[in-house]
Amino acid sequence: MTAAEAFARGEAHYRAGAYADAAAIFERLYRDAPSDVAAMRMFGLCRLRLGDPNGAVELLHQAFVLAPLDPYARLHYGIGLHAVGRHQEAAEHFCACQTTLAEDPAPHLNLASALLALGQNQAALDAARRARRRAPKMPQAHYTVGLALLAGERFDDAAEAFAATLRLLPDFADAWVNLGVARYRGGNIFAAKEAMRRALAAAPGHRAAAANLAAFMRLTGEAEAAETLLRDLLARDADATAARLNLVADLLQEERPGEALALLDQRAMPADPAAARHWYLQRSLALLHLGRIAEAAAAIAELGEVPNALRPLLLWRRVLLKLGAGDIAAACALAGEMETALDGAKSMLPEHRIMAHYDLARFWSGQRESARAFGHWVAGHRLLGSMQPFSRAAYRSFVEANIARFGRARLHEGPRAHNCDPAPVFIVGMPRSGTTLAEQIIAAHPQAYGAGERSTLGQLFQRLGGEDEQGIAHLAALDAAALDEMAESYLAELHAFAPGAARIVDKMPGNFNYLGLVGLMLPGARIIHCVRDPRDIGLSIFTFRFYGYHPYAHDLGDLGWYIAQHDRLMAHWREVLPNPVLTLALKDWVEDFPGTLGRVLDFLDLPYDAACERFYEQASRVRTVSRAQVRQPVNARGLGRWQAYEQQLQPLIDALAAEGALPAFQDMVYRTASGRRQHLQP
Repeated sequence: MTAAEAFARGEAHYRAGAYADAAAIFERLYRDAPSDVAAMRMFGLCRLRLGDPNGAVELLHQAFVLAPLDPYARLHYGIGLHAVGRHQEAAEHFCACQTTLAEDPAPHLNLASALLALGQNQAALDAARRARRRAPKMPQAHYTVGLALLAGERFDDAAEAFAATLRLLPDFADAWVNLGVARYRGGNIFAAKEAMRRALAAAPGHRAAAANLAAFMRLTGEAEAAETLLRDLLARDADATAARLNLVADLLQEERPGEALALLDQRAMPADPAAARHWYLQRSLALLHLGRIAEAAAAIAELGEVPNALRPLLLWRRVLLKLGAGDIAAACALAGEMETALDGAKSMLPEHRIMAHYDLARFWSGQRESARAFGHWVAGHRLLGSMQPFSRAAYRSFVEANIARFGRARLHEGPRAHNCDPAPVFIVGMPRSGTTLAEQIIAAHPQAYGAGERSTLGQLFQRLGGEDEQGIAHLAALDAAALDEMAESYLAELHAFAPGAARIVDKMPGNFNYLGLVGLMLPGARIIHCVRDPRDIGLSIFTFRFYGYHPYAHDLGDLGWYIAQHDRLMAHWREVLPNPVLTLALKDWVEDFPGTLGRVLDFLDLPYDAACERFYEQASRVRTVSRAQVRQPVNARGLGRWQAYEQQLQPLIDALAAEGALPAFQDMVYRTASGRRQHLQP
């Protein structure tokens, strides 16, 4: 084989991505002819692709010195410089190539990459567009335009550029990932999830795609599935830093700081500066939650200053440090500084901005500055609402279709499943109505098991029909054979949680939407409906960060309207369901815990057990925002809390009043265990 033939074969291997094979050929050619600039620079490019940037730059520099007028020697040397972080020098070489390689898109593409690294986003976009004009059918040209638009926070335009890339190269995983990022930053988290799934289909195990998908799954209510995805990825690829950091963030949100810190300590701090900053931020937060103040202070000091996009997160940790030291005045000053930093952090990730608003709201609420706190809750919900649009018309149609199709005649006289299994217990109601408390009390009983918030019923409802009128009509028309088959599968999955339990609790509050299906499929099921003053429910929903799909929760008027629709639908179910329904008010536990416990256990046909009175001593995991409350005895702190925020809650109260959903009673009193009457305090 001649040298020319060998060179051609090496180039073919390189274009095909077989860099090791190409490197072997070019290395032989270079060794045989040390002055062969072409073989030298191609060998350097192979070394770069194989993960040896320093060795590559040495070869590429040597080639450029030998042939300074060769435009490809200059271009490839610039690529090497860019790879080792010498972006300004690289940009100068790429600019110098543009005249000699006038029709070649490569100098412009590489210049765009270098300028992006230098933070010169508009200049990078101009260079990328020049490359695209020269090669309109080149996927990488469209992709680089997309990267520049993304860096400039032109998210819709970036998404269009990535979509154009994918029309030319459908299996380009990185383009799917960045399309997902653009969709997320533009507020369409569901399109973002789908893009990450397409990236994983193109490149299974793709680190960024898996880490991002898990983050988006958590934001849309799939917390357990997200954790499983991240843990599976780390089991296969322990060096997947983004996945590790995302899992740490999830654990911290669930108040599991010990697990978060252990996960960080399993690996060395990443070398990448951006990842290292997040590492320090998460480590310091875990240490603060664990009360290890001195170590947290050391981690924050090691972190030093951060980019503007991360400055609010750093300031929050400094707020917590001052709170830990008891210096309230300094904490307040830092919280004010954090508010200013939040206004100036234009490129902050939406999730980080939402977290910052909720942190500040919680802080100012603790300082009894209710108006200031509420402003941050409103700001956080405004961001969440852009990702979770709500339609009153669509939900009203859903409620009316359920009322029309699941009437008394259908539920009592039509076909139903034949099983009489008494194990299923559904605890339903609005979030923050006491569903977690009820589950924990029942689950403390030795004959009962708390299965948590299971999405199975909602998924089954969707799969069998859906939430439009036609789908609900299809569900209501199911025959006994179909219902028997579904029930058998559902019950097998349920009993697998606790084969010996007499009662198994599913406390997904939103299952109140699907009780028509329960009436058809599970004749032996019992339903506990938790209720609470709707103003307290509205305040509690609005002031807690839910990691799930709650589109109705982001506008106070919508929230009041939705609570009223919930009341309307539950009134229908109480009227028509053949299953027994127990209405359980949160205040019942406060006013008469023993009597309420007896009523609940009688409803479930369970004998009294003292463990239920000590429910807060149970070690079961609670994944809802009520985790702190159910680790302590029942108290009245959550009753009447809305009064401290009456002015801010007026849109919610007006919506409740318009729908006739305000409580009939206005005398806000409760009776203590000793029988003494007390007025509720806000």
